[in-house]
Amino acid sequence: MHIAIAGNIGSGKTTLTQLLAKHYKWDQLQEAVDNNPYLFDFYKDMQRWSFNLQIFFLNSRFEQLLDIRRSGRNVIQDRTIYEDAFIFAPNLHAMGLMTTRDFENYFRLFQNMDSAIQPPDLLIYLQAPVDKLVKQISERGREYENSISIEYLKRLNERYDAWIEKYDKGKLLVIDVEDNSFHNDPEDLGRIISRIDAEIHGLFPMEPSGAKSEVKVITIGKPATTNGKATSKPVGKAVSKPAGKAAAAPVKTSAKSKPAAKKAVAKKAVAKKR
Repeated sequence: MHIAIAGNIGSGKTTLTQLLAKHYKWDQLQEAVDNNPYLFDFYKDMQRWSFNLQIFFLNSRFEQLLDIRRSGRNVIQDRTIYEDAFIFAPNLHAMGLMTTRDFENYFRLFQNMDSAIQPPDLLIYLQAPVDKLVKQISERGREYENSISIEYLKRLNERYDAWIEKYDKGKLLVIDVEDNSFHNDPEDLGRIISRIDAEIHGLFPMEPSGAKSEVKVITIGKPATTNGKATSKPVGKAVSKPAGKAAAAPVKTSAKSKPAAKKAVAKKAVAKKR
């Protein structure tokens, strides 16, 4: 079983990874932070070190995924390879902190890796507003994170929300960190564990070979607000959507409704003249 924890900087991924690994007695795969030779330099000069940092993270997570597949062990993974490729690297490129040449080279490498890996059995997304992220980053006191800007966190949050909305690689559990204090409240942690248990023990049906599983989205907590708008699904409501399914076609206007539409346009035109 492979469970991965996704979320912005300061959302609580490492803490939840440790708590779940302890509860289930599974191995934990932490993000390569302490042994990362580029991280401190990156936060001092993002433009100079962005490509080096992202390549290091990409390779580190690829090695983790290969190890998971080879060993067949149960693991909780802190951050996914998809976040590197669909959030952090594109964000640096959009901000002018990674050249187009470097980004295109990076993304081709990711695509080659993606063809050789398996997604997690369950993805847990920790959703949090920027002020919550800032508070938690400040509390943990990592020196190299002092230079992270609010604008940088905001941009990442926007990309996270967009990525999660389209995620179609497996089962998804969204946790509103604003409404769930799993790091210091056993009851809140228990709510998360109960949901995971339900997924592990009853909601992983065997799929025919080659068939795509449905993406099951379950939100724990009230809808979180990241940039002034609530983005998550209603509390406790499970939503299943076919993986990889195209967006719904536009609603067609019936013949009977056309005259009414013309009258509405005519009324608007008169109002403008007034």
